[in-house]
Amino acid sequence: MKKLRVIALASQREELFQGLLHLGCVEISEPDAKLSDPEWTALLQRNTVDRSATRAQIASVRTALEAVKQYGKAKDGLFIQRRTVSEADFLSPETVEQARNVSEKTGSLLQNLSRLRTEAARLEARRAGLTPWEELDLPLEQSGTAHTVFHMEVCPASVELDDVRDALDSYAADIQEISSDRQQHYTLLTVHRDDAGAVQDVLRPFSFSVTGFPGVTGTAAANIAELNRQLDENAREQERMVSELEQCAENRDILRLYADRLEAEASKESGAANLLTDGTIVFFEGWVPDDKMYLVRNFLDENRCAWDESDPEPEDKPPVQLRSNILTRPLNMVTEMYSLPDYHNVDPNPFMAPFFILFYGIMMADMGYGLLMILAGVLVTRKYRPKGTAGHLFGLLTLCGISTFVMGMLTGGFFGDFLTQFVKLVSGADFTLPALFTPLDDTLMILVGSMCLGFVQIVTGMAISFGLKMRRKQYLDALFEEVTWWIVFAGIALMVLNVTDLLLYIGIVLVIAGPVVTGEGIGKISGIFGSLYSHVTGYFGDILSYSRLMALMLAGSVIAQVFNTLGAIPGNVIV
Repeated sequence: MKKLRVIALASQREELFQGLLHLGCVEISEPDAKLSDPEWTALLQRNTVDRSATRAQIASVRTALEAVKQYGKAKDGLFIQRRTVSEADFLSPETVEQARNVSEKTGSLLQNLSRLRTEAARLEARRAGLTPWEELDLPLEQSGTAHTVFHMEVCPASVELDDVRDALDSYAADIQEISSDRQQHYTLLTVHRDDAGAVQDVLRPFSFSVTGFPGVTGTAAANIAELNRQLDENAREQERMVSELEQCAENRDILRLYADRLEAEASKESGAANLLTDGTIVFFEGWVPDDKMYLVRNFLDENRCAWDESDPEPEDKPPVQLRSNILTRPLNMVTEMYSLPDYHNVDPNPFMAPFFILFYGIMMADMGYGLLMILAGVLVTRKYRPKGTAGHLFGLLTLCGISTFVMGMLTGGFFGDFLTQFVKLVSGADFTLPALFTPLDDTLMILVGSMCLGFVQIVTGMAISFGLKMRRKQYLDALFEEVTWWIVFAGIALMVLNVTDLLLYIGIVLVIAGPVVTGEGIGKISGIFGSLYSHVTGYFGDILSYSRLMALMLAGSVIAQVFNTLGAIPGNVIV
């Protein structure tokens, strides 16, 4: 990365940002460090940008896309089929205007649909409240006569109405059941006005409560009929709204293009918010990949901007962009799953890719599985051209499939012993694929080979650490952490081969000397034991852990053979 500083006329801001956005290789950084400097604060202030309108438009178009997907039955499938869009179409005012109209129309339809659904819920609630009183032929606004009072009352379903009538026997009152359900009795109480208060006292122990429908006129049946009419009309209107939303699915690609355009505008506004300005000039800092710097130089010179570039300082935190090739690019998926490396550190992908792909092949080790992986990776990549994580996934699938196929050739595996079982079932002949070694017959050799590969990977990691420490001038750490243990490893190898023990003794002396030289006080003594324990258990424990490569290769081979044996028992090729 190169650190970029630019000063330009404020009148050039829009043209400048449009050009940088077109180049697509400049990341404008926050100016907070400059704002804390009194000299800069006196000259320039942070640029104010209202991003609310763009954010509202992005939210609107996303809502429209979700509505089109839901109501238009527009499915993407497992992978989105990408299409090429020209810059002219992307920036076309006509496309933007059309997409904005579709977005606004979709938003209006959604609002109307939401209003209709709310209204339908309200009408259904009113109908549900009136339904228990449908058999009552008394107008709901009728509360009584000159001498009687009518009360619509409800009580729990557990109440026996005969008991209630017995309790009312001495009063000028009558209670009539209109309907019942699991929870309540719905009743009409007719009582003489003089006894109304006393009757309510009698009914209170039975948990009666008065209900009513203020403002409603006519019978319950007439009101329910009107509500049903309104609900039918509401349902037809909802169907019309949904039909119009389905028609909006025709403009889905335009909406997607508009969403991308708005995201670009939001990115431009975000960068503009990081400007410092006094109204006449603007100043900003940013980062540019060094292989793209020539494009930025030419553009800034054409627009007569004042600018300079420099390499990052140790305290800087530039953005990280991995420089990948066809072998290491798919490993971005694994790296990004955790976090990108620090700019001043090392890109792990070139060192990780060969081991990841090789170890995957060792664990699977089957030509059949490898072919399926290669076919899946190539076909999906060719047809759908997936981007981002999905693109890396199928690229990695292809590479691991190649590794799996090669290891399958070495071990003679094609869906386990499928070909052996198949030929025997069809012709009765014995057939075995040629193999350099097999998991069942050469288990010990594979175990030793797995641990040797693990040792190579560990030494590779130590070499990377050694290089970083030398770059940072941490010479003692490099000597006592990496070089010392390389000497120990080499000494052990020479001792096993009966060449010499001297190198091992030198390594042991360095192991003891390390904590003595770098430690302080009692740490000089305790550091010796700590170093021995952590390194011996660490390195050798890690090396032994690579035995899982052999275990997984063996497990896959055995499971496949068991499966094929079971499949061959009926003596039928298809089974």
